[in-house]
Amino acid sequence: MRRLKLGRAFTLMESGPVVLVTTHDGQRNNIMTISWTMVVDFTPLFAITTGAWNFSYAALRKTRECVIAIPTVDMIDKVVGIGTCSGANTDKFAQFRLTPLPGKTVRAPLIKECLANIECKVIAIVKKHNIVVLEGVAAYTDPMRKEKRTLHAVGDGTFIVDGRKLDRKKMMAAKIPAGI
Repeated sequence: MRRLKLGRAFTLMESGPVVLVTTHDGQRNNIMTISWTMVVDFTPLFAITTGAWNFSYAALRKTRECVIAIPTVDMIDKVVGIGTCSGANTDKFAQFRLTPLPGKTVRAPLIKECLANIECKVIAIVKKHNIVVLEGVAAYTDPMRKEKRTLHAVGDGTFIVDGRKLDRKKMMAAKIPAGI
């Protein structure tokens, strides 16, 4: 074993996939890239890490809703580009040639080019840790999308791409709670 600086330990525990989070502040749409996400329990509850440094944060606080859009590996340059500019002075849908689709229950748009979209309501903001807790209220996938591999940020400008799926459903069937 070789010693790793403790400040870099987070790069060893990649979180869920990098996502795009859309908001609508009452006047316009915006998108932010979020690499720190998590699923809460076996429910449609999610958590993202963001704060006042992100232009979209004000819309999240004001409207208490958003869409989590899940991009795939073929969108990496758009995902990184979205994360390196501000919605304060950039129309990210136009800049990155993405198509906003209307949500069914929230005003924030879905992103047509993404593999999946989850409409969410903000149910809590934990300011001490910059965590926004979201409840999914509707979800959509694009089964026609050929690319299905997602991106995972390591935290230093590099990414890991999902690989092949390994099926162990039968092995775990007795251990998965009913209703999932």
